[in-house]
Amino acid sequence: MLTLVALFITVSAQSSDLDAIRIGKHPDKTRFVMELSEEPAYRIFTLPDPYRIVIDLPKLNWKVPKNKVPRATGAVQALRFGLFEPNISRVVLDARYPVTITSAFLLPPKDGHKHRLVVDIKRITAEAYKSSGEQKRQLTSATPLKKETQVAATPIAPSLTAPKKPEKARKVIVIDAGHGGVDPGAIGVSGIQEKKLALSYAKSLKKVLESKGRYQVVMTRETDTSLALRQRVGIAQKANGDLFISLHANKHPSSRVRGFSVYSLSEKGSDKEAEALAAKENKADIIIGFDLSEQSADVSKILIDLAQRETNNQGKQFANVLVGEMRREAKLLGRPHRSAGFAVLKSPIIPSVLVELGYMSNRQEERLLQSENHKLKLVTAIGRAVDQYFGKLESYNTQ
Repeated sequence: MLTLVALFITVSAQSSDLDAIRIGKHPDKTRFVMELSEEPAYRIFTLPDPYRIVIDLPKLNWKVPKNKVPRATGAVQALRFGLFEPNISRVVLDARYPVTITSAFLLPPKDGHKHRLVVDIKRITAEAYKSSGEQKRQLTSATPLKKETQVAATPIAPSLTAPKKPEKARKVIVIDAGHGGVDPGAIGVSGIQEKKLALSYAKSLKKVLESKGRYQVVMTRETDTSLALRQRVGIAQKANGDLFISLHANKHPSSRVRGFSVYSLSEKGSDKEAEALAAKENKADIIIGFDLSEQSADVSKILIDLAQRETNNQGKQFANVLVGEMRREAKLLGRPHRSAGFAVLKSPIIPSVLVELGYMSNRQEERLLQSENHKLKLVTAIGRAVDQYFGKLESYNTQ
C-alpha cells in the first residue's frame, strides 16, 4: 500500500492552520476530513486522466506533524498540498479509480475538535463519470472562496502574424522558476525540491540582470505558488517580453549523469531523452490540478504558426550563446544544446529557452547547485549570454 505523501510549505502567519487530516475507509465510501483553526470557504471538484479530487481553501499553514499523516486508503492513493495562488491553498487527492463526491460539509468545533471539513468520496465507473457530468460539478461553501486575480494570465491565442513590438528603452527579460506550489518538481538525493532551487536561482539571476541597468526583469512567480504552463507563457506575452528563460534542475536514473544543458523548442525532440524530459515537464499542469481540456487545442496550434519560425530561430541562437558562455563556468552535459516540445516554450512571439542547471540525482552536482558560489557563477554566465545575444541582435538589425 502506498503511503500518503504531503508536500510541506510555509505561508504567512496571517493564514489559518490545518491541524489534522484523517482518511477513513467505509463499505460505501472513503471519508476525508481536514481539521482547521477557522471555518473555511472551499471549492471542491474532480478531474480525470488521472482521476483526482481537488480541494481549494483560503491560504493555510500546514501544521500536521509528519508522524500524524495517515496512510493512503480507500479511494485515496496519495495527497499533495501547496499554495495554488497567493491567497488560495490547494489539496489534491490522487484517486485510485473514477470517483464522485457524494457530499461535502462543515462541522463546528466540538469535543476537542476544531472546525472540520468532511468530504465523502465514492467509486463509480469511467462511463458513469463521463455521462454524469462529474467533471463540470463543483461543491462550494456558502461563503465564496475569494480568488486572487493578479496571477491569472491571458490564455495564449495563436495568430498567423506576430504583432510588431514597440521600441523600448530596456529589454524585458522574463524569468520562469520551474514548478512551485503543489508541484515540487524533481527531488534531489538530499531531499531538496527542484521548485525551491529554481526559485533561488531565478531571484539571483534577476539581481544580476537588474544590476546591469539595461533590462526590465519580470518573474513568473516570486513565491511558492502553482502556475499552469499556459499562465507562465501568458505572463511573458502580457509583459511584452523580449526573452523567456525557464529555470529547472534535472534528475536521471543514473547517479553518474551530470552537467548543464539548455533546451530550445522543437516539434520533435532532438533525442529520446529530450522527448521524455519534455513529456515529464508538460505534465506539470496535471500535477497541480488544472483542467486543460478546453485549452489544449489553442496551445497545440501555436507550433504550426508560421510566425513562430523566426521566434524559434532566435531562441536557438540564444541557447547557442548560452552554451558558449557556460563552457568556462560549469561542466556541460553531452550535446548541451538540445530541442524538445516543451509547452512552456511555446510563445509564438518571444524567443524562449529552458535551462537545466544540473542533475540533482548526482550527489556532487547537487551539492554544487546548493552552493552560493556556484549559483553566482551560473547566473553571471547567463547574464553575460543575455548581453551577448542582444548585442548580436542589435548589430544584425542595424546592418
